[in-house]
Amino acid sequence: MITLDNISKVYRVGTFGGKELHAVNQVSFNIKDGEVVSLIGESGSGKSTIGKMILKLIDITDGRIYFNDQDITPLKRNELKEYYRNVQGVFQDPFSSFNPIFKADRMFQIIHDEFYPHIDSKPWKEKVEHTLTSVGLNPEHILGKYPHQLSGGQLQRFLIARALLLDIRFLVADEIISMLDASTRIDVLNLLAELKLKGLSILFITHDLSLANYISEHAVILYRGSVVERGTTGKIFNNPLHPYTQMLVASVPRLDQKWDEIVSVESQSTPTGGINGCAYLDRCPYAHEKCETMPELIQVEPNHFVACWKFTD
Repeated sequence: MITLDNISKVYRVGTFGGKELHAVNQVSFNIKDGEVVSLIGESGSGKSTIGKMILKLIDITDGRIYFNDQDITPLKRNELKEYYRNVQGVFQDPFSSFNPIFKADRMFQIIHDEFYPHIDSKPWKEKVEHTLTSVGLNPEHILGKYPHQLSGGQLQRFLIARALLLDIRFLVADEIISMLDASTRIDVLNLLAELKLKGLSILFITHDLSLANYISEHAVILYRGSVVERGTTGKIFNNPLHPYTQMLVASVPRLDQKWDEIVSVESQSTPTGGINGCAYLDRCPYAHEKCETMPELIQVEPNHFVACWKFTD
């Protein structure tokens, strides 16, 4: 389905663009048909940048992204339009995805005019209503409404419905439930799980490990633009190997513990890691001189990879 092959994104920053910011550094993984893969990391780790590169909202600095073995880098115009028939994204803030002066119907009309001009108004209306119903929305409560008249949960479902109207095969879900309340979160997660059973592939971008564990078969742990661990979700969460993953898992709140009972994770003071060294160098309690060189991602057990010198010595 989707394959990321050593993709990188470098931004020019500073006065006159004299410095480089490596937002994503040689990231590789793939997402198969009907599979949910969680991309996990803290803010600024490069998660959304990867999602935007898949959606061709920003250019790739290096590497390649393939959709069904087709390199998407050179896609233009009609080829790009066909790509968007299959690949769409839903983002963190649903309100920012709507023009507040247009009613919800307007977005569906744009899709009709751009992708399905041959479908008459009556069958198109039936298709819209069926799609809204499939994501748990009542068409009578949605159509004819302005964005501010709908809740965040309704807007996220609406955006998913918009993507489904195109009969997409791959969805980039970028922190789509982080702005929703707890009761609405589980509804949207269950909706994604239902869509996965129907064959939809999903890249689920999140900083919340519990949500990733709930919905995905595979997980990719990202830190400062580099993959530090990836594998099946059960192996990642039940046996975290990279010090960063261990810190993340240890930081997840538990119902049987009070806040002051949780053991904090301390990091030793070490030289700052850079693009040529381990990304986690300056926070790792196990860092040594060898860590000033970037470790390779190696397989330590079936379907479990880690980038850490501890496992190469």
